[in-house]
Amino acid sequence: MFNPSCPTPSRTTLHHNGAPRGPRLSQLLSPPVLVIASGNPHKVAEITAMLEGVGPEAGLEVRQQPRDLAIEETGLTYAENARLKASTVASLTGCWSLADDSGLEVDALDGRPGLHSARYAPTDHERIHRLLHELGDSPYRGGSFVSAMALANPAGEVVLESEGVCRGLILREPSGPGAGYDPIFHVREAGCSYAEMGEHLRSRLGSRCKAARAMAPGLRLLLGLA
Repeated sequence: MFNPSCPTPSRTTLHHNGAPRGPRLSQLLSPPVLVIASGNPHKVAEITAMLEGVGPEAGLEVRQQPRDLAIEETGLTYAENARLKASTVASLTGCWSLADDSGLEVDALDGRPGLHSARYAPTDHERIHRLLHELGDSPYRGGSFVSAMALANPAGEVVLESEGVCRGLILREPSGPGAGYDPIFHVREAGCSYAEMGEHLRSRLGSRCKAARAMAPGLRLLLGLA
C-alpha cells in the first residue's frame, strides 16, 4: 500500500558520458524516507547512528516501523529474516525500508543458539545460564555475533544486502552489565566483554555496525544522497 507521506527518490540515471545526474527538484523539496523495520525506538536510533553520513545530516528522514506491526521471522538464515522484514515494511508503508537480523553462534555448540538466540530462554539471565550450561567446561569457546541487513525499495523489492561478523570467546561467567549475551562475549581486539565495550569500540568492532558500514555507500546512492 503506497503511503503518500513517503516520497520516492529519483532513480540514479547516467549522462551519456557515465556521470550521474544530480537529484531532481522534487527530491530536493521532499527528503527521502527510510523506515527501520523495528518497533524498538532504541534500536532505530542505534541503527540510524551506525549509518555513517547517511542519516538526518544527509537529508534522510528516518522513521520506525508502524506501531503494533509484528512480523514472524520464518527465514532459515539471518539474511532471509532481514529480507522478510525489510520487504514487508516497505510494502506496507510505500517507503524504503532497512531491516536487520542477528544472533550468537558458538562453535562448540554447532552454531547454537544462532537464529534462536532471542528465544533460547525467556530472559537474558536464563539464556546466558542455558548457554553456559550447554558449553560446560569445553576449552573450545570461540563464537561469533553475526548480523545481516537488507534494504527494500518502496515496491518491497530487496535491492541491497550486507553482513557483519564479530569474533570472540565465550566467558565462563558474565563480565559487565549489558543486554543479551553481551556480558559473556569477550572480544579479543577490545580486551573486554562486549558489554564493557564503549561506543567507539562497538562502532568499530560490532557485527551490526560492520553490516551498517558496508550498507551505507549503496544506501546513499540508491536514495539519492550521494
